[in-house]
Amino acid sequence: MIRRLTPRWRIRATIATVWLPPLIHLVPLDRIARWVARRPMPVIADPSVDDAAIAEWIDRLLRGLPPPWRHTCLRRALVLHYLVHRAGRPAELRIGVRRDEQNALAAHAWLVRDGAPYLEPAINHVETFQVLTAFPSLGDGER
Repeated sequence: MIRRLTPRWRIRATIATVWLPPLIHLVPLDRIARWVARRPMPVIADPSVDDAAIAEWIDRLLRGLPPPWRHTCLRRALVLHYLVHRAGRPAELRIGVRRDEQNALAAHAWLVRDGAPYLEPAINHVETFQVLTAFPSLGDGER
């Protein structure tokens, strides 16, 4: 079910989904995250924005696009990090690793807000990852 997004936010989310994922292949992730954090965050959060609706829209777009837009947790988390920040809500982008059932290394990217996984479809598995790096959204008075 796709929740309602205003046309403005649907367009903003679509544009972000088109231009952010390919950047992962061209620009270091820390530089992208710093750029996102430097973007001015609204003083007051936009109450018209439903973050869950944005996440559903991004998932739908990424699943329908070919590489370099193909749905991955990193592409999803990066686009959501940007959009949540633009909506005036700080969130942290985290990347972690763990060993899976076959002892292979698995990685995951997700958002954290107020100390808890945010907009994550399966919250329970995030706790099993060892965080390697985190990119804050400089909205908590850290500007």
